[in-house]
Amino acid sequence: MSDAKSEILARIRTALADNPTPPEPTRDYRHTSSASLKDRRELLADRLIDYKAQVHEATEDTIATTIADLLGDRARYVVPTGLKSEWLPEDTATRTRFVDSGNTEKSGALSNKELDAMDAVVTSSTVSCAETGTVFLNSNPDEGRRAISLIPDHHICVVPEETIVEIVPEALARVDRAHPVTMFSGPSATSDIELQRVEGVHGPRRLDVILLGAKS
Repeated sequence: MSDAKSEILARIRTALADNPTPPEPTRDYRHTSSASLKDRRELLADRLIDYKAQVHEATEDTIATTIADLLGDRARYVVPTGLKSEWLPEDTATRTRFVDSGNTEKSGALSNKELDAMDAVVTSSTVSCAETGTVFLNSNPDEGRRAISLIPDHHICVVPEETIVEIVPEALARVDRAHPVTMFSGPSATSDIELQRVEGVHGPRRLDVILLGAKS
C-alpha cells in the first residue's frame, strides 16, 4: 500500500474513532400533490414537447388507429408479450408485428441484432412525472425488457392518463425497485464539448408518446 493511501485511511479511522452519528436528513419536501388530471396531462405534454418528443391524444377507441398512423404503412415493429392486442393495428403485407418474450433463455426473445433491424417498438408505461416530463418503464409485461425500448430507433410509448402524477416522490412510490427501471424525458440525445446535439446515441432518436384517455 502506498504511503499516501495509508495516510488517507489513517485519517479516516481517526475521524471515525468516536463513532459519530450523522443527523437524520430533513425530508420536508412535498410527497403528494393536489393537481387535477387535466393540469397533470397538460404539464406532462408541455414538458415532453419541450424535450422534443411528439405527443398524441387517444382513447381506447382510437389508439389502434393512432399507432397505425405512427408506424406507417411499412414497418417491422416489436411489442412485449403483455401489451394489449386491442391497442395494436392489424398486420398487413408490409407492416408486421414481432413479439419479444422478454426471456433470453426461451425461444421468442429477439437478439440485439434483430432488435436493431426493427423500425419501431410499442410499449406501455408504469408512471409519468408531469413536473419533470419523465416517463418510467418498470419492466412490466406490457413494457418488456430494457433492450426492446432502447435498441429500436423509434419508440411509441402509451401513457394511460391514470398513471400521470405531478411530482417525483409520487412517481417513485409507484415504481418497484426490485425490477429494472428505465426513465426518459424525450428522445435519446447527448452533446459534445462544443454543444453539438446528437440524437439516438444511447436510445431511440424518435419518441412518440400517446396520452391514453377513457373511451369517447
